[in-house]
Amino acid sequence: MKKSRQETTLCERDALRDMLGAETLLMGEYAAALSAGSSRPLRRQLFKLYSEHADTQFALFEQLLGRGYCKAEPAPKDAARTRAEQFAKFKKQLPR
Repeated sequence: MKKSRQETTLCERDALRDMLGAETLLMGEYAAALSAGSSRPLRRQLFKLYSEHADTQFALFEQLLGRGYCKAEPAPKDAARTRAEQFAKFKKQLPR
């Protein structure tokens, strides 16, 4: 029996979402590696790569948003301040 090869094509939206998902997974792996990094040069390199992938991830999100493939709700005006205050409280609870 001869196996047939089917062509699979992704639409632009699916391709962008797949790329965004891959970047998200890479960000998680770099974050884990960064927290376990055993030397300063290694941690610098991992942070550099992490930052590059963060930029790529955001660029992909902007592409999805700009092409109308996803929607983002505007944040309430005081949401950033509220989150910053919550973070400051949490940070104070951490042992020094």
